[in-house]
Amino acid sequence: MNLQSRILYWMVHEMNVIHLLKRRRAEWKQRRAQRNLLSRFSGTADEITPPQWVASLECPTNFYDRCFHYFHTSLPEPLRNHRTFFETAGRGFGERSFHVMWFLLFREFRPDSFLEIGVFRGQTLSLAALLARQLRFPCLTQGISPFSPAGDTVSRYRRDVDYYEDTLQNFAHFLLPPPALLRAYSTDESATQLIASRDWSCIYIDGNHDYEIARRDWELCSAHLGPEGIIVLDDSGLTSSYVPQANLATGGHPGPSRLAKEIDRARFREILQVGHNRVFQKIAE
Repeated sequence: MNLQSRILYWMVHEMNVIHLLKRRRAEWKQRRAQRNLLSRFSGTADEITPPQWVASLECPTNFYDRCFHYFHTSLPEPLRNHRTFFETAGRGFGERSFHVMWFLLFREFRPDSFLEIGVFRGQTLSLAALLARQLRFPCLTQGISPFSPAGDTVSRYRRDVDYYEDTLQNFAHFLLPPPALLRAYSTDESATQLIASRDWSCIYIDGNHDYEIARRDWELCSAHLGPEGIIVLDDSGLTSSYVPQANLATGGHPGPSRLAKEIDRARFREILQVGHNRVFQKIAE
């Protein structure tokens, strides 16, 4: 190895060490924040019923904390284990309270079809399949994603992961049947045709976070949502009164948050907010 190669090797090694130390420090801060939040509660969390969801819109910060407590004391163990698996080695983003949100939604609405825009490594898509199995009802799980490290103005992704194969492997880990996957951007013609091919019961928009793309995803998906179907808009809490706790949660991104504020409330009513995830239901005509 010549001198130039050695210098390059040690530069890369040093960068990897620095990245590892930063990640370890962030994980430590997160664990401390989790302990601090849990210390505010005692005993088992009370059940969260649909009539109580209005509290998530009136005081979303307190409701998020309540969902966090519910995750640790009342959420079925297979669902907690699912989140733990995706937290390990950075397999997934999101927050523990979001698993509670999906549990509440699937328990109440029992959707027969679930579409996710932006799959990453399959955390939410596999959670939908796991919830359907846990609650014992059939649900088509469909994902649309480029399955590549392509990002946007606020997101960067690893380049050493085969996102398509990784998603399939993560489904297999939970003994779930392979999902229906379309390798495409949501703006591609193949994606447009797939979204328009049926009425969906539940759609999760978690793709490109730039406003123009998020807006297009909303317009297309909402047009093909079934009667009283639900859409969950990720990273959209900045235009709400939600205040995330440092090192534990985030408020989202400007693009989806702007979009959430512009949604026509005459056609869609907001029924639930858990952190930066906001849930809208189509109003029956």
